[in-house]
Amino acid sequence: MATTRPPRAADAHAIADVVRHLGRGGIAVVPTETVYGLAADAASPEAVARVFRAKGRPAANPLIVHVTGQEMAALYAEIPPLAARLMTRFWPGPLTLVLPKRADAPLADAVTAGLATVALRAPDHPVMQAVIAGLGRGVAAPSANVSGRLSPTRAEHVHALDVPLVLDAGPCRLGVESSVLKVDRGRLLLLRPGSLDSATLAEAAGVAVEAPGNAAAAPEAPGMAFRHYAPRLPLDLDVTEPAPGRFLLGFGAIEGDFNLSPAGDVTEAAATLFDALHRAEASGKARIGVAPIPDRGVGAAIRDRLARAAAAAGGTP
Repeated sequence: MATTRPPRAADAHAIADVVRHLGRGGIAVVPTETVYGLAADAASPEAVARVFRAKGRPAANPLIVHVTGQEMAALYAEIPPLAARLMTRFWPGPLTLVLPKRADAPLADAVTAGLATVALRAPDHPVMQAVIAGLGRGVAAPSANVSGRLSPTRAEHVHALDVPLVLDAGPCRLGVESSVLKVDRGRLLLLRPGSLDSATLAEAAGVAVEAPGNAAAAPEAPGMAFRHYAPRLPLDLDVTEPAPGRFLLGFGAIEGDFNLSPAGDVTEAAATLFDALHRAEASGKARIGVAPIPDRGVGAAIRDRLARAAAAAGGTP
């Protein structure tokens, strides 16, 4: 049974407690601008094992290592010029780069799931940045949820994990996980759509962003499993009409029981998506419906999350 403690306000004293706790091999929930993460010292095999146990996460699924910036990233990965250009443009921010792992990288083996690459991100959130800086090394931090379930964008969403420390800094600003790009010999492969869309990334890089060639291969980054981000209720996509027993998440002119963005703004919809799904899950209704979301900008990431949720929970994709 989960024994998560009540959240603590993310003030300097609580951040210092988390840093001490992580330094002793513990785990804690820490906010980022995307979602709340389940943090551990990425160099500690025992701490990383606690993350996998707490989430019920498959061992083949690698973790993202959160760093303060490019200088710390260079301790863990080889950074080709293309990656450095993307770091300069988008770090700190919602971009994870999958890069060749350094042979001497101070990482627990489980972080990379036996791969020759490592996933790195510099978060744009003062609390997570303070935790990383205080620890002085990379922090492994997948989303703070049971594996496969809804991501948490508020501290109160973290209720099913056995975690002794949860920092509360309010709702996450972006609300959708980072975009994950693999840099492979001058090519960019989009392993997971996120807050930064392919067009924006390609324009900044001067290189086309491609889809990965083999979706059936072992995951190279979190969030690649098709059955993912699932509520405990069946979920139907592209719903335009209310129906008895179904909680409808609206968008634009489709009002629903909760509107992701009355203005039809996909950025606002992304920020409210997981909180709305948590509300729907707790509504007492038998199903969840989601109004059509346009496949533009971060809308592509929203549709990706919803398709995976529908596949995992049962419903109409």
